[in-house]
Amino acid sequence: MASSETSASDGDGRGERVLTVEHVDSGYGEVQVLDDLTLDLAEGEVACLIGPNGAGKSTVLKTVFGMLTPWTGHVRFHGQDIGGMAPEDIVREGIGYVPQTENVFGSLTIEENLRMGGVARKDDLGPVLDQLYDRFPLLTEKRNAKASTLSGGQRQVLAFARALVMEPEILLIDEPSAGLAPNTADEVFEDVLEVNDLGTAILMVEQNAKKGLSISDRGYVLDQGTVRFEDDADALLDNPEVSRLYLGG
Repeated sequence: MASSETSASDGDGRGERVLTVEHVDSGYGEVQVLDDLTLDLAEGEVACLIGPNGAGKSTVLKTVFGMLTPWTGHVRFHGQDIGGMAPEDIVREGIGYVPQTENVFGSLTIEENLRMGGVARKDDLGPVLDQLYDRFPLLTEKRNAKASTLSGGQRQVLAFARALVMEPEILLIDEPSAGLAPNTADEVFEDVLEVNDLGTAILMVEQNAKKGLSISDRGYVLDQGTVRFEDDADALLDNPEVSRLYLGG
């Protein structure tokens, strides 16, 4: 359905809203990118943001994560307004972020990267690292290798795991398949679902719109900084207008 007013009640079967973005304008300097943008994310849900280049998809994640401050509107996590809060404080609240580029430290080992992801924790990292090694066996095999020796897909796995050291309730992921060969991208999408299986809700920007929607529960189509369509992911894939305008169909 076409809409720029997309906040939904908890009575639609999607569960508690853990994140709500309400009527947000945001941008860089004096350049506005987001225009009255509204969306939400339910507990345990995977939601995918798609749309043309320059639509504002990555700007949404940066605004949620505190890298940009909303000009107007609100970003709420469990009802608490976190708009403009510093990223390090947002991490402590329970939101992680995996940027598209420069998301691992190449000069550090896998183990060192994971420990860097937990610098804000006060407790022993051993148990959570053991869980991540169990969930992502690749990391166990290469735990003493430098991150610079990893393939693109392996680096994405490490980036996911590093963000999970803080055990976030929400993970923001920007273009996980960017620059990857199709087979490797498919493996990374499987890893996204592995992360979701841990109980982590995911808000993901993805250039491969069809694939991104195919692994998601919900989808948002952004264009010119606002939400043009929002619906269950399967419904967006079957929507003729969305397919014609945004999916190459």
